[in-house]
Amino acid sequence: MRAWLRPRLRTILLLINLIVLALPLAGIAVLRIYESALIRQTESELIAQGAFISSTYQALFARLAIRRDARGRGLETAPNDYGLALEYHPPARKTPGLEDPWRPRAPELDLASDRIRPAPPEPAQDTTQADALAQAIGRELNPILRGAQLYTLAGIRIVDIRGVIVASTFQDELGKSMLDFEEIVRALRGEPVSLLRARSASAPPPLEAISRGAHVRVFVTVPIMRDGRVIAAALLVRTPANIKQALYGKRNSLVAGAVLLLLVVLALSLLTSFTIARPLRALIAQAQRAARGERGAVTPLRAPGTQEVAELSETVAAMAATLESRATYIRDFAAHVSHEFKTPLTAIQGAVELLRDHNDAMSAEERSRFLDILAQDASRLERLVRRLLELARADMLQATGGRAPLGPAIAALAERYRGLGVQVELTDTADADVAISPETLDAVLGNLLENARQHGGVTVTVSIASTIDRLHRRAVIEIADDGAGISAANAARIFEPFFTTARDRGNTGLGLAIIRSLLTAHGGDIALLTAASTGAAFQIRLPLAQDAAPKMV
Repeated sequence: MRAWLRPRLRTILLLINLIVLALPLAGIAVLRIYESALIRQTESELIAQGAFISSTYQALFARLAIRRDARGRGLETAPNDYGLALEYHPPARKTPGLEDPWRPRAPELDLASDRIRPAPPEPAQDTTQADALAQAIGRELNPILRGAQLYTLAGIRIVDIRGVIVASTFQDELGKSMLDFEEIVRALRGEPVSLLRARSASAPPPLEAISRGAHVRVFVTVPIMRDGRVIAAALLVRTPANIKQALYGKRNSLVAGAVLLLLVVLALSLLTSFTIARPLRALIAQAQRAARGERGAVTPLRAPGTQEVAELSETVAAMAATLESRATYIRDFAAHVSHEFKTPLTAIQGAVELLRDHNDAMSAEERSRFLDILAQDASRLERLVRRLLELARADMLQATGGRAPLGPAIAALAERYRGLGVQVELTDTADADVAISPETLDAVLGNLLENARQHGGVTVTVSIASTIDRLHRRAVIEIADDGAGISAANAARIFEPFFTTARDRGNTGLGLAIIRSLLTAHGGDIALLTAASTGAAFQIRLPLAQDAAPKMV
């Protein structure tokens, strides 16, 4: 999987936490929305009932406002200016100028935004007499309202233009005044009103409460108008459906929602297991296999899940490979060291035993020969120890930001070996500062020239060329000689520690291994270019020092 397709661990955890946080908040939000829907449903029902009451009142007004004489002629008993002048003017229609008889009234109450007013006052006793025509209409409406209340559960009051109750579903309220009611005063000006009031005089529930609808009542006031004048007003009140009752009625849907919520939680658990737990268990299993000594047990995970686990898996795999390689190197190194030390030590031990047992019987020449053997083997051991220390330092070396001028270093080295009788030719030499200390650079190049001198003698010719690879910002040095060369069979092993074809001449086989370790520590490398019976050519690549300016010389 591509790295950019793998989410990071913190992204997964943030997503899970956000979802877990959103679940209860979403539940509360759904309850609030549903409770507001119950409020609006109740308001809508009261508005519809109020519209029918208004129409019934207008019909009764039209019938009772006319009395007939003996000849059957109708006489208007109510004056033409009956009622109150309209003070409230509704917002303009969307299509002004067009005749539109429809006057829909949409529910608009919202628990989240509408203020819950205190509980309403009781209707007040007043000496004001109700309008006679309104009383007559109220007497006909009273049984109708109380019969409808058995089904609608709504409390209804109808007041005349003086605010006096002329019809009511409540007991002993006829003749009382409702001018203390805000909604009645506004309705008598012609304004339809919907508002929420607390059910009792106690403090309203806090805003953060899950259920608030059980503590409120919906009040809807409908102005009753005729010929552009307000002739009465109807007040309808009802407690909305309780949220608990509504939820019980929706229990099947709620059970389905709970099952869905459980599935979401299970999905989150599976997501966490797939992206975090399972890869970590696989990584732990690999580490346990590696701890038991199994080689190649730790490899990058195929499905790491997250970016962090992928990086951890790759890092652990690289670390395990390095440790395995180092263990193999140490094991082979110990075997080589044991072998290299065993031969001279055996020779020294044998010479000492012969000298101890037969010293008196030996001639001076024989004693001198055995002493020479002891000296040669001791010298070989000394060289071997010194080279081992050099190899150890090279393996542990860390680059310290040194820089060396390549051109002067090559020129000085060529001059030194010319003094030793070696023919050194410089061709196509480029100069630049390389990222290595001058002493280390001299040791690397000097080891290669020393190898050429040891294998080819003073008659060998060595050519040195250096170029600058501008694309990769590194210097490339090629050192070739016309000596005995390296066979194809030996070419693959020349960089192995202790491999040498000149052991009889005191060679330890550590020179090229030391060179490679030194170059690796400085970000460079070395390679054999040719493997032939005559001549050998090596290529060294070293990074340029920071801000180095290459120049040809």
